[in-house]
Amino acid sequence: MNASLAFFLCSVLVLLIVLVLFAVLWKHRKCKLTNIWRSKKFSTNGPSDLPEHFSSDLRTIYHFDYHTLKRATGNFHPRNQLGKGGFGPVYQGRLDDGRRIAVKQLCIGGKSGQGESEFLAEVRMLTSIQHKNLVRLIGCCSEGSQRLVVYEFMKNRSLDCLIYENSEIFLSWKIRFQIIVGIARGLQYLHEDSNLRIVHRDIKASNILLNDKFQPKISDFGLARLFPEDEAYLSGQFAGTLGYTAPEYAIKGELSEKADIYSFGVLTLEIICSRKNTDLTLPAKMQYLPEYAWKLYESSIVLDLVDPRLKADKFEEDDVLYVCQVALLCLQPYPSLRPSMSEVVAMLTSKTKQIASPVKPAFLDRKREIDMDITSPFSCEIVSEFFPSPASDSIILPPKLEGKSSSS
Repeated sequence: MNASLAFFLCSVLVLLIVLVLFAVLWKHRKCKLTNIWRSKKFSTNGPSDLPEHFSSDLRTIYHFDYHTLKRATGNFHPRNQLGKGGFGPVYQGRLDDGRRIAVKQLCIGGKSGQGESEFLAEVRMLTSIQHKNLVRLIGCCSEGSQRLVVYEFMKNRSLDCLIYENSEIFLSWKIRFQIIVGIARGLQYLHEDSNLRIVHRDIKASNILLNDKFQPKISDFGLARLFPEDEAYLSGQFAGTLGYTAPEYAIKGELSEKADIYSFGVLTLEIICSRKNTDLTLPAKMQYLPEYAWKLYESSIVLDLVDPRLKADKFEEDDVLYVCQVALLCLQPYPSLRPSMSEVVAMLTSKTKQIASPVKPAFLDRKREIDMDITSPFSCEIVSEFFPSPASDSIILPPKLEGKSSSS
């Protein structure tokens, strides 16, 4: 009996020792795998070479080596190019595991001169925020002089491909309204709901990506700015795409969330009428979209703005008129008159279609005068050359003001 008990106790002891050894080996293997994974992180030579200004979030981003992305995009073949922005081209690609991706290859130095700062800004922003109407970051590459950002692939590409070009894909009013509301929700998150207060600075059709269900996702955060909670606006260097830019920012350099709201108003009008905000091939009175939209609104014929293909389709005229009115409220001459993005979302989703009437928006007229009382540090001639630019990429102008801010 004693021998049997001793044998049983010895067996239990051996089993416990085996289990402990197994647990130790598993933990060691896990740590080893973690260290190997970390060694492929955001660095060219290893974690010890990471710049000090990289946040802890950036240190946990998956790092693709350059040759992997080169292979995935067919050596960045022109046929795989999805578009080209102010800081570099975007390519579609497929990883070895079958995943489809979009790869933005940033231009470092040269003409742009902003590639490195845009790369850091975009990766930093996208590691700190997450929303269904914001593009999802998969990883990045920082290898030698190469700076690439890897996003989820969007089947329906960017919005500009569908509303500017003679696309075979027709966007019904239901889809257009879905896109407008989705963009508004994304901006509301950036301005009000995120743990960071973010101004995008470059809201435009080419920076709105569409998935297979035409759900919009805001992309390209290279010009985005973190905004202090206690500041009403920031003053300084202008950056963005003139034509979508709020006059107080383009002319005085005063940046706030209301600059994004102005851009949203311009973009909403573009979605309704399927044209760019500036088209110099049109008759003079129609060339600048916000100005033309206001004239039609004043004459109570704003439906003349609507895309002819949309007119041929079934849509509720009152709904389109209402969204046009919301867009014009976003284009008000002074930032304080523009609604916040949460108010815009509430107006768009409200069942009671009653909102304030807009006043005349701010825009540059054809005589190169600003239609609001602003003292400009730039000449109106210089501004008018850029502001309604028919094909302008994102640009950065030299600072004209000493940086200052105003508390709320």
